[in-house]
Amino acid sequence: MGDHPGTAPAEQAAALLAAAGMSRMPARVMMALVGSPDAGYTAAELGERLGVSPAAVSGAVRYLVSMRLIQRVSKPGERRDRYDLVDDAWAGMITANAPMYATLAAAMDDIADENVDAPLSVARARDVADFLRYLAERMPLLADEWQAERQSRRR
Repeated sequence: MGDHPGTAPAEQAAALLAAAGMSRMPARVMMALVGSPDAGYTAAELGERLGVSPAAVSGAVRYLVSMRLIQRVSKPGERRDRYDLVDDAWAGMITANAPMYATLAAAMDDIADENVDAPLSVARARDVADFLRYLAERMPLLADEWQAERQSRRR
């Protein structure tokens, strides 16, 4: 691994994402891109920064592009694509999950409806369903509030 800005904190952040359930290599690639040059990184540069094979980078990049967290950036005159974070990727990821929270809440309610002989389990399922509905409602609003806050800071 060469001399790149933010390497140690990027690895720490990637470890946090991995501990939260994200696959390790996509987490490392994503955090490396947080500290990328303004032009982004090529796959070869990502591999060099992370000390991994092109195959490892390729799989991670494919996954992150499919999740709309990073994007391919083509530069005129360059044969290799570069990769960079999608603007507002985090807010987009959070708001994109909101419908899933509502659907999961409905499934939890269906489970509770059929579990009539276990009142404690039903109560837990209803609590989780209520929380998921709350997330489904609040997460997009929080992202909107953040956008407004960010705009006011830029003025």
